Amino acid sequence: MQKLMGQMRAAMERYQMVQPGDKIAVGVSGGKDSLTLLAGLAKLRDYYPVPFSLVAITADPCFGGVETDFSPVEKFCQELDVPYLLRRTRLGTIIFEERKEENPCSLCARMRRGILHEMAKANGCTALALGHHFDDAVQTFFMNLFYGGKLGCFSPKSYLSRQELWLIRPMVFCEERDIRNASQRLQFPVVKSACPADGCTSRKDTELLVTALEKQFPDLRKKVMGAMQRAGLDHWGDVS
Repeated sequence: MQKLMGQMRAAMERYQMVQPGDKIAVGVSGGKDSLTLLAGLAKLRDYYPVPFSLVAITADPCFGGVETDFSPVEKFCQELDVPYLLRRTRLGTIIFEERKEENPCSLCARMRRGILHEMAKANGCTALALGHHFDDAVQTFFMNLFYGGKLGCFSPKSYLSRQELWLIRPMVFCEERDIRNASQRLQFPVVKSACPADGCTSRKDTELLVTALEKQFPDLRKKVMGAMQRAGLDHWGDVS
């Protein structure tokens, strides 16, 4: 976990993700990524040179009309001394039953993000932290190229002018394998997703492709990250 915290701190400092007195909402889905992000930020809160506070927020999609049991996450937040807010939604019903989306992931992500934005603002937060990591960034680059015909990626830090809210991704230097290992070793209370599309997505296909390509082209992921930073693609080249 120390390695991940060091990488998180490096990203936060490079991209100036935190300002003095920030109240950061951490989007917690119950997956390993968001729980690792929450645990890392909770520890960094104690000694990071820029003071900030935290609140954890969850938007439950209620897939199949069933509420997810997030009580293990709530207990985890209590142990970390982080307030926890949970909102039940109809996302699962809207996307899979009413709209019957053939490609549900993009719409679900946008709608869930909108709910998290609202929750963050309603609770006086100045920033929303999401658990996207190093591998997510590389995969997003390839997905934009293969599916959209463009060069692009999400930004490490961006400002949402309508919500007057900063969107930050402190784990962009953290590799998924390290996150997985830490989550398992520290026994984070991962809540299994009930999404019908889980594991059958374009992102999963891209992940498998990148893994296969890296066998032929060593360090491909690091080279892609370096290229995005050197090109200044979507603010990846920004430095403090």
